[in-house]
Order: sequence, then C-alpha cells, then structure tokens
Amino acid sequence: MMLVFAAIAAACAAVWLSQGILCSFVALLILCAVYAGAFHSRWCYVAIKTAPRDLRALLSYVKILWITRKFSSKDLTLPDIFHDVVKRHPDKPCFLFQDEVWSFKEVEDYSLRVTAVLKAQGIKKGNIVGLLVNNCPQQPALWMGIARLGAVTPLINTNQRGNALIHSINVAKCDALIISEEYQAAIQEIAKDLSPSLKLFKFSQRALNPSNPRAEGSGDGITDFTNLLETTPPAPWTLADADGFQGKLLYIYTSGTTGLPKAAVISNARFVFMATGLYYMGLEGNDVFYCPLPLYHTAGGVISIGLAIIMGCTVALKSKFSASQYFPDCVKYKATAAHYIGEMCRYVLATPPSPADTQHNVRVIYGNGLRPQIWKDFVKRFNIKAVTEFYGATEGNANIANVDGTPGAIGFVSRIFPKVYPIAIIKVNQETGEPIRDSRGLCQLAQPNEPGVFIGKIQAHNPARQYLGYVDKAASEKKVVKDVFQFGDAAFISGDILTADEFGYLFFRDRTGDTFRWRGENVSTTEVEAAISRVAEHRDAVVYGVLVPNTEGRAGMCGIVDVDGTLDLEILARNLARDLPVYARPVFIRVMDSLDMTGTFKMKKTDLQKDSFDPKLAKKDKLYYLDVKQGRYLPLGIEEYEKIISGQIRL
Repeated sequence: MMLVFAAIAAACAAVWLSQGILCSFVALLILCAVYAGAFHSRWCYVAIKTAPRDLRALLSYVKILWITRKFSSKDLTLPDIFHDVVKRHPDKPCFLFQDEVWSFKEVEDYSLRVTAVLKAQGIKKGNIVGLLVNNCPQQPALWMGIARLGAVTPLINTNQRGNALIHSINVAKCDALIISEEYQAAIQEIAKDLSPSLKLFKFSQRALNPSNPRAEGSGDGITDFTNLLETTPPAPWTLADADGFQGKLLYIYTSGTTGLPKAAVISNARFVFMATGLYYMGLEGNDVFYCPLPLYHTAGGVISIGLAIIMGCTVALKSKFSASQYFPDCVKYKATAAHYIGEMCRYVLATPPSPADTQHNVRVIYGNGLRPQIWKDFVKRFNIKAVTEFYGATEGNANIANVDGTPGAIGFVSRIFPKVYPIAIIKVNQETGEPIRDSRGLCQLAQPNEPGVFIGKIQAHNPARQYLGYVDKAASEKKVVKDVFQFGDAAFISGDILTADEFGYLFFRDRTGDTFRWRGENVSTTEVEAAISRVAEHRDAVVYGVLVPNTEGRAGMCGIVDVDGTLDLEILARNLARDLPVYARPVFIRVMDSLDMTGTFKMKKTDLQKDSFDPKLAKKDKLYYLDVKQGRYLPLGIEEYEKIISGQIRL
C-alpha cells in the first residue's frame, strides 16, 4: 500500500516539474481513480449507489443540527418555541380532534390558563406534575402549561393499573397528579400506596366556558381542575421559568414488555431533535398528519405532537387506534401523512377492502415496526407513495431513519461517511447481550450481514448524541457500554440485534435475550413470529424460549390468538415445516383468546414465559407439543407434561 502511494506521489512530482502544478493535480486525480478502480472497485460501486441516499441524509442532519443550535443559543424551552410558532400563524389549525378544530392560539391560551392555575396551587420550578390523561388536544397544552413553570411532566400510561400505576407515580416522585375523570377509580384503588402529600386534580375534557363555569365540588375530595381553568384568567405570556434548552421537560415510560416500566428523561433538546429529525426526512409544513397513537409515548407524544409545536404543522388526533377507521379517518381529516407503530399496519392490512383504501390523500406513512413481510402488500393496497421507517429508543441516543423507502430497512449506516453520524453495530453475545471484545479489550464491529447490537456514541454537548437515560440512575448505567472503539469512550447500547447489508441498510433481527439457542442453533423470535403470522392469516403470535429439564438450550414456544376456533394446527405445522428449519419451529403451541399488548402495540411475553408449557398455569388456554416423528402438534395435558419432564417424551 505504501509503495503504491509512493509511486503516485513520485509520478505527480515528475509531472509538476515538467508540466506544472495544474497538470500535476489532474494526474493525481487520474491516478487515484485508476487506483480505486483497480483495488477498490466494489467499494466504488457501493459508494456510487449509496451517495444520493447519504447526501440527502447528511443535508437533513445538518438542518437538524442548525435548528437545535438555534434554539440552544437562545436557551428556549418548548413553550417558548411554541410561542414563536403561534405568532407566525395564530389562526391556523393546530390540532383536529373528532369534530373539533383547535387553532395554535387556542392551544397556547389553554396552556396559559394551566400555568395560572398551577402557580396558584403552589406548583413551581423543579416540581413533578404527572399526567394520567387520555388523547385530546388539551393533553399537550397541559404539559406546556406545566413546563412554563419549570416543572417536569411524567406522561403516565393510561392503561396502567395496580402495582404498575403505583410504580409509575412513585418512581417519578410526583408532587401532583392530573387525571382524566375516567381514571379516578383506578387512582382511588391505590390511594393508600401513594404519598399523602400528593396533590390530585381531576380533569374533564369538556369545552371551557369561563362565562358560566360549573359549580365546584363533587363530594369525592378531588379538586376539579377544569373548573379551576374556567374560573382563572390565563397567565400573561412570559418565557418559561425553567432550566432552558437542556433542562428536563418530560418523563416518558418504556412500554413495560419486560417488568415494570422505567421513566426515561426527555429534555427540551431531546424533544426537538426527535421531532425535527423525522420532519427533515421528507415531511412538509403544509402536510396534515394523522396520529392515532397514545400521547403518553414518544411516537405520538413527541414525534407527531412535536410536528405541530415546533414545525407548525396540523395534527389530527384520535382517542384510540381503530384498524377499520385508519384510512376513513385520513379521508375525513384530509390527511397527507399518517403515523403508525408496532403491529398497527398488520391490523389495518387485515381489514376488509374499503373505498377508503384509495380515496385518501396520504402520500407518506411514517413510524416504526412495519414488518418486511407485509411492507410491499401494504403500500400497494393503500397506494402509499413513500414510507419513512425510523428507529430509536425513548431513553437512548441511537436514532436512524430509512430515507429512501427501501423495504424492510429501519435505517442505514453510511459506507462513505461512516463516522459523520456516530452509530455502529458491534459483535455481541445474542443471549446475554454482552459485547464480544478483542485482545485489547475493545469492542468489535460486526461485518456486513453479521448480527450485532446497535449502539450510539455518547457526546454530552451534542443534542443528537446526548444520553439522558432514566430517572433511575442505576438503570441508566446498565444501558451504557464503555471502552468501545478507544479506551475512555462510551456508547448507549440499545439491546436490539440488527444486521447491516453491504450497502449499509439496517434490518431489525431481535432483542438480546429474545434470541435463544435450540439444537445448537440461534433462533430469532422475530423471524419465527413473522413466519407464523404469514401462514396463520396475520394472527397475533408471540414466540419465546422455555426451559425443558435435562435439555440443553431453550425450546421454542408460540402463543397464538384463535378467537373463533378456526386455527388448523395440521396446516400450521405443514406450512412451518416448509418455511422454517427444524430447530426454529415452535416445540410448544399455546392457543389463546387474546394476547396482552402494550399501548404501543408490542406483544407482552414475560408472563407467558413464566407459565412455560405447564398445563396447570395455562388456565383456559390449550397447549400442544410438536411430535417430531409425525410432524404434528398433539394435545399437551398433565400426563404429557409429566412425560416430557421425565424424559419419556423426547422433543
């Protein structure tokens, strides 16, 4: 290599002496091109093919950094940023909801009333005011009013009850809690486990009528927050009394697929980066965005809401996702862009054909979790021009996006500018999640098409690379890997197993811990779930590994929903034998009436894993095991269970 460079340098020097510096420069370019073509032709092909994608993404990244630095230089918070948007177009629709139209000015006026009410109630900078409020235009207005006082808002999952709800309120150390009236009973059930000093406010979604407020008091001892809004004039607008652009804004909880939810910290800077990051990937200011996602989660509450608050777009909200109403709603609101997450697209695709399938004006759908197996079918049936699939953990700093609609890809790593956006895939033990290190003790990059875990390098002063983690500092530390590519550096480790192809496109494989070994082979639960869903008419299916005594590894088990009793296990076994290698076929099947889902349409598997294949724990569900010789699933009762445990039935 050094000899080649020396020869090029010598040739250029000779041309310089004989023909001049300009000819020498031309000779250098020609010789470099010849060298690249002779020794790196494949890299040149990849670079030429991916250059448009990379340059487009690089331009978007520059725009994101520019807007975040603009807000950072002024030290603005979200209520301050929103005020500038309101001044530009006060009467433009900000939120559409049912038959309501909320202008930008109406949203800000509502938030100023919230600020006035809470200030009168003693809420101040540094306090924690939780929201247990359903989807509605008032929800973001509530937390903006809270943020103007410098308080932080945990957005609590409205599906939580009992211990999970207690945990979410207590782990955030809430000083006050605003609850929608329909969740009052849930709070009263756990009241004895909450702090006696916790201030409770009951929120009603009714339209405010300051000229004729309702009489206060309902006999339940909980202050009527909406009545206070009606009887309190809006606070005069001022800059937020907060910790500025880098200060805490929200706590957003992880989905709780494994254990109790963890409260992730969202700063103003992080909020801006996530919302603008998607906007600059192909969305437009005159788009109308349809969002049927819960606003207590990052996807709906930050990404879509942020498009309105920061970019001045119009967002149509839905109280609850409905597969059959997804595109009819898009027609109703004249939406040009629509948000999805998790299994949502699969449910929409499973609905009967409707005129709304093509009557809508949606040109782009954006979100994360669109399965590669249905990607092309979805965009073809619903005539979607573009898909912006993005990836990112609420608590992390590793965010990427598919900027050119490559089916199945969740983003990419540049093969031309690999260090401009500091993310990577490193080799990892897929069962334990521990990085595989080299002889020096540093992490190793995964090769093209080699599974590895996705990481994002931590840079404290870059909003795109900050890692704020969870409220629980111990939990935060568990998501950091140190001494990555040089001693002393650190990165957020996502826990997600991805692969990158030759062109840098990234594809989701699994979560670390979800992959398990059976018959000496690694089994990807995601791949098996996709195969089962494909051959079982898009039924909900969740795959996990279970321990079998005196057997190495974990046997695959699948929980599958069969509401109407039409699942044919013989056909299922035959099709899986065709589509999956023998080691990946589920050994056990659990047929259920329903499957627990998170609010972001992720399937819960923790309780199913605990039940394993024990008929005594399966309750009303039916269990089956795979008879390998017959290639059939046979009923699994107490007798068969004991024979499997004792080794009389071999799997």
